[in-house]
Amino acid sequence: MKNVEKGWEPRILAFLCNWCSYAGADLTGISRIQYPPNVRIVRVPCSGRVNPYYIIKALQCGWDGVLVSGCHPGDCHYISGNLVARRRFAVLKDLLEYVGIEPARVNFSWVSAAEGGKFASVVTEVVNEVKALGPAKRLVKVRIEWKNLKNR
Repeated sequence: MKNVEKGWEPRILAFLCNWCSYAGADLTGISRIQYPPNVRIVRVPCSGRVNPYYIIKALQCGWDGVLVSGCHPGDCHYISGNLVARRRFAVLKDLLEYVGIEPARVNFSWVSAAEGGKFASVVTEVVNEVKALGPAKRLVKVRIEWKNLKNR
């Protein structure tokens, strides 16, 4: 584990598919399943609609990690959106690794609406992986603080 300042917690930005992963996150809350509060959620129509630029921009703005989650392959409400996302993000991870971003900072998962427990475990795993890496330093241009997000 890298030398990390005491009390530091990673900040994770999560892009969740409206139909499956966001509903899974909602089920997690309804079921009162605990998971780390380090994640901020952006609801998108489909994981296939997440532009790789959004992920790069999130890392530039100081987010320590990014999670993109959608419907399981074959169960997409838009037929093949999650398959497009899977291909797009495989290329993006290779690109980010090439420029020196740790692969564990960008994560992709498939969570259905009935998998509240799985959503909690995915978020916990992502937070633990990013915490082990320490704060993001590469590619960061502006660091947005939590308190500034609340006022927007």
